[in-house]
Amino acid sequence: MKMKMKTEAKAKATFAAVANTPISPGRVAVAPREEEKTLQDELSPPILLADQVIKHANAVGPSKQELFSDLVNQVDRLSHMLRAAVRLAIATPSLYDRPLRRIVADITKNLERTLTLVRKCKHTGVLRQMFSITTSNDFRKVSNLLESSTADMKWLLSIFESEGGTNLSLPPIASNDPILAWVWSYMSTMHMGQLKDRADAANELASLARDNDRNKKMIVEEGGILPLLKLFKEDASPDAQIAAATALYNIANDQERVRSIVDAHGVPMIVGVLGDSPMKVQVEVAKLVSRMAELDPIAQEEFARENVIRPLVSSLCADLVFDVGNNHSGKKSIHSIVELNKELAYKNYGSNNSHSDSSSHGSSHYRKERGMETPEELHNLNVCCAEALWKLSKGNLSNSRKITETRGLLCLAKIIEKEKGDLQFNCLMAVKEITLVAEDNVDLRRAAFKTNLPAAKAVLDQLLRLIQEESHPALQIPSIVSIGCLARTFPARETRIILPLVSQLGNRNVDVATEAAIALGKFVCPENFNCSEHSKAVIEFGGVKHLMRLLRAGDRSQMQGLVLLCYLALNAGNSKDLEQARALNALEGAARHVVTQHPGLKDLFMNAIHHLTLYQAGDHPHRQTF
Repeated sequence: MKMKMKTEAKAKATFAAVANTPISPGRVAVAPREEEKTLQDELSPPILLADQVIKHANAVGPSKQELFSDLVNQVDRLSHMLRAAVRLAIATPSLYDRPLRRIVADITKNLERTLTLVRKCKHTGVLRQMFSITTSNDFRKVSNLLESSTADMKWLLSIFESEGGTNLSLPPIASNDPILAWVWSYMSTMHMGQLKDRADAANELASLARDNDRNKKMIVEEGGILPLLKLFKEDASPDAQIAAATALYNIANDQERVRSIVDAHGVPMIVGVLGDSPMKVQVEVAKLVSRMAELDPIAQEEFARENVIRPLVSSLCADLVFDVGNNHSGKKSIHSIVELNKELAYKNYGSNNSHSDSSSHGSSHYRKERGMETPEELHNLNVCCAEALWKLSKGNLSNSRKITETRGLLCLAKIIEKEKGDLQFNCLMAVKEITLVAEDNVDLRRAAFKTNLPAAKAVLDQLLRLIQEESHPALQIPSIVSIGCLARTFPARETRIILPLVSQLGNRNVDVATEAAIALGKFVCPENFNCSEHSKAVIEFGGVKHLMRLLRAGDRSQMQGLVLLCYLALNAGNSKDLEQARALNALEGAARHVVTQHPGLKDLFMNAIHHLTLYQAGDHPHRQTF
């Protein structure tokens, strides 16, 4: 037993001495992380290992030379390929190294196993031979490993030496996962190919990303984001830019992958190409902006920081005519003219950013091209830009403020007035999201939605028109929500706002009627300074009759209707309409159920019932409490 331990210890010491420091297995655990190594550092260990294998194989006795000859030839061939990879890495700064690093790691393991086998065969003496028995099966296994490594390197060098052409053959390392080999090949083309080849590779990556999430994840893990973003800088190739935008759009379907684009500093590149590119490129980039903004609030903020709102609004406004002469005061007219000049001068803004080196020349060229586009292409761009504004403004104060600080609100109002379909809907949803943000931000509400401002008046007119004239809930509901969010903006004399909402309390569509109740609730709630005047207007326009019918609808509708009824009771408890509609009985009958489901409403119901009890005619003995 002691003899065995002594022999093993000596064998380990001999292996450490032969393997030397750069290739010692004992040093692997403390080596620098992979991303900190250069390619030369990665390739040195397997080259030294190959030299060690050849040296030890040549040192065996004559009787074993024939046994090792094939092994030496395989290792020698592999060594030449590794040295060729070193030369290529030095000569090619743009070399795509991820497959090389992966393959070299496997080669290193296979050469270490080969070296161990060779060293076993060098043992002499009967006792040592007892502990280092090798069979033909061992040689066959090592030979197969070396053959696979050689095939991997041959495939890899063929990619690197193909001047960017795509090689769709499969190396052994990816035999169980052909998608990995394809991604590597396309990525190599993206790094090293000509512009047309890179565009084709980007289209192939877009196709792979469209298939499933596993492919998307693989493209990101293999470093696909940055070379796609770099294609945006290729001003001479709209096709390459479109391919890059399409691929990134297909990849960025969850927050994590959107964040990968943000972390790669992709937002400035995206905004740059959006503000200075042909229309067909802008369409695809606007779609990408929409998806990123929808999925990641960090992306929203990054887009706000890069002022993506300005090119989007500029595109939407490009074909609209703004009559600045109809304003009632010279001050407003001058302000509108200043804003118009700002928008017309927008393209010069791009020159202040590092990603628009030649924006002045390029944007002028693309503005001339705009008149050459078909109406369908113009419409498609506007649809995409409006959707991007919608997603960017959702829950985001910075982007909502930027839209209101430009001609964005007036632009949205004009499109809502003139257009139909997706374009009208997207603009309406953008207005809704802006008003939702303004509801919680008094500064934005006061700055953008004062009723005497032209843009605010234009938006309000369109919202009221949609509520009164449209019959489609998809248009009515966002309009109602928007007006409800602005409830604290309207003075008591603005009764024209109340009437359309009251009329919708009786809408056959329960969802529309419920949203009308929620919106009116914001007009008559105690937080609204004019709640008493608004409550009287609701009752005067026949709101109680519609409201009592709403109470017989579903749970959500009933609850919102009861809340509105409570507010009316608190603000106008002496109303004959409430008494005739038996509002007190309705509140008492529903109170227990609603309060059980929503304990936070208990005080509201108690106060409303108490208030109605005081004003209702006659005595009310023994009222039940809840």
